[in-house]
Amino acid sequence: MSDVHKKKRSSSQTMTIMIIAGLILGIIVGSIFNIFIDSTFVQIVDQYIFNVLGQVFLNLIFMMVVPVVFISIVLGVINVGDPKKLGVIGIKTVGFYLMTTAIAITIAMGVANLLNPGEGRGILLESSEVTEYRNAEFGGESDVDNIDVNPQSFDETIISFVPKNFFSAMAETNMIQIITFAIFIGIAIIVLQDKVPSTIKLLQEFEKIVMTIVMAIMKYFAALGAFGLVATAFTHAGFGAIESLGMYFLCVLIALLLHFVLIYGSMVRFFAKKSFLWFIKGFAPAMTVGFSTSSSSAVLPVSLKAAQENLKIRESISSFVQPLGATVNMDGTAIMQGVATVFIAQLSGVDLSITEMVTVVVIATIASIGTAGVPGVGLIMLAMVLTSIGLDPAAIGIIIGIDRLLDMTRTVVNISGDAAVALVINEQETRKSKVTN
Repeated sequence: MSDVHKKKRSSSQTMTIMIIAGLILGIIVGSIFNIFIDSTFVQIVDQYIFNVLGQVFLNLIFMMVVPVVFISIVLGVINVGDPKKLGVIGIKTVGFYLMTTAIAITIAMGVANLLNPGEGRGILLESSEVTEYRNAEFGGESDVDNIDVNPQSFDETIISFVPKNFFSAMAETNMIQIITFAIFIGIAIIVLQDKVPSTIKLLQEFEKIVMTIVMAIMKYFAALGAFGLVATAFTHAGFGAIESLGMYFLCVLIALLLHFVLIYGSMVRFFAKKSFLWFIKGFAPAMTVGFSTSSSSAVLPVSLKAAQENLKIRESISSFVQPLGATVNMDGTAIMQGVATVFIAQLSGVDLSITEMVTVVVIATIASIGTAGVPGVGLIMLAMVLTSIGLDPAAIGIIIGIDRLLDMTRTVVNISGDAAVALVINEQETRKSKVTN
């Protein structure tokens, strides 16, 4: 290994260690501060130190998401070189994502039905959190049939993929529309390749500039940002919130772990022919940032770098598959929805039929397409799932207190799924190229 590669690896490992240290320190400090949450001093420190550190880091990362996604997709399409081949890769990618999401929800509902986190705890539905959530989100409406969570129909979802105005899509960070526009730009450049060589060179140079900024943000702000984000999360939630909903929290964690190890582990081992421990070690920098930011979109620049440099996934594959996954693939979020649906049904004294459980799997899988990869979006999707089977979405108020903590863990699963699928497709395309040649 060359000195340059050794230096890069050493720098990456140091950064990962610093981020992990920031996470651990944030958990410890936040948990201590949670005990004194009513103290003016704690509130001032949380607002002006923890919150500022976390939000500045988050804003810096989000600032780079649109340029990274756009430039990555365009160059990814150009590097694939053949629109037909791109179509095949796209179909395989979406197929893998939908399959793993459906499996994730099934695992989640299986774990929840086995451990019964809501059995005998119906009193929780009478809590003030439910009333507050009903008033805030649904105008106090108590009749489930009259609650409108504005679910998108399938045709509306397809239409929403295509931007009316690219600049509006960028301003709103509408990932799926940015990806669509970038694909069109990439295909147009393929068609005009010999006539626009300077454009390709400009894009490649712009990518270097963008990634240099990303790495500077990670090097100088990531550890402090991770500390701030986690510290403020634990200051507000703390372990007391986990204790009151311990069985629900445990069910989600077990389902996440099972899906991560069994499904992604099997994909990496049997489809990509790689060691799962090697995968975890190589993707660890992205996992740590994903845990602190709770956002698939925010961590995307780091995910791409880890996948390309550590997992050796070709840029043409990684740059197309992972940004798409940040929008389409929400396995961790789907797991939360599966467990939460069974949990709320048990609180309500409702035994879900096989038909209703299949309905949950189908609706949650479809709902994951085009969902923004930002913190808290899972609760919006959950409201849609609950109303589809006649359960009161105001019950979400019970779990909202610990959702920020679970959001961190499920983001790790979301982005790991994107990388695992990219690794599998990279291996398949590599084998195909060898056979062709």
